[in-house]
Amino acid sequence: MTGRERAALTALLIIVAVTAAWWALALWPLQPDAPYWLVRTREVCFGSLPDTLPTRAGWLLLIGEPLTMTVALAVLWPDALSGALASLARTVAGRTALTMAALLLFVGAAAASARVAAASGREGAAAEYVPPPPASYPRLDRATPPLALVDQHGDTVTVAALRGHPLLVTFAYAHCMSVCPVVVREVLEAQRRLAARHVQVVVITLDPWRDTPARLATVADEWHLGADARVVSGDTALVLRTLDAWNVPHARDGASGDISHPALVYLVDSGGRLAYAAMPQADAIVALAGRIE
Repeated sequence: MTGRERAALTALLIIVAVTAAWWALALWPLQPDAPYWLVRTREVCFGSLPDTLPTRAGWLLLIGEPLTMTVALAVLWPDALSGALASLARTVAGRTALTMAALLLFVGAAAASARVAAASGREGAAAEYVPPPPASYPRLDRATPPLALVDQHGDTVTVAALRGHPLLVTFAYAHCMSVCPVVVREVLEAQRRLAARHVQVVVITLDPWRDTPARLATVADEWHLGADARVVSGDTALVLRTLDAWNVPHARDGASGDISHPALVYLVDSGGRLAYAAMPQADAIVALAGRIE
């Protein structure tokens, strides 16, 4: 085997090893006490939380990157790569190595398929039925915290101006690629199902440093906000005071800009009083909306 063939074979082995590591990182089931850095790495790289599958972008990375690197290797060193594989096939040890590699790839693919099927089954089962909040679910029934921020149209949004119809208030930020899109999607789905009641939606940014008023129109387009849905921001200090007033814990990583926060939605009745706090799950929001004016 020539030096060029050995280099091509080494590059192929590196691609296989990196691919296996990426797939294990993305799909290996995590325990509840998994290290934060591991959970955070999966979220950043693949958009997946501990018990969920990668997002579309995550799958694109998992599938597209290995294919791209392999195709590039085959295009740049076609003779060296084919020569290296042919050299391996001519020896007993080489054939054994190729067989073992193929077997490991098969086992890995089967394990990945089983993991995807199991996760999809859990997610599908969860989507089939979500029990409504019990009758004893606590009602807040208190004055709404202050809100006076600018929306994507340049208008100042206040709760008083939105009285007359129920209001859903939630919290997200544009650079979040994991929890926030799910939060916004569920709230908008609840709004769609409550269309007859003309429910309004307000998304208060958790990231006034980057979600400035000038960027809100772009954020609204990315989240597919309709005419009765607003994303609001403003002066950084004012936004942070607003989040504190609405009792939304938030912690910003100064290095990455990522923000830790709960997934939360408030239901405000048509009179402008704070009625319920809930998880952003469309079925639960719709059920609770049926209990308010």
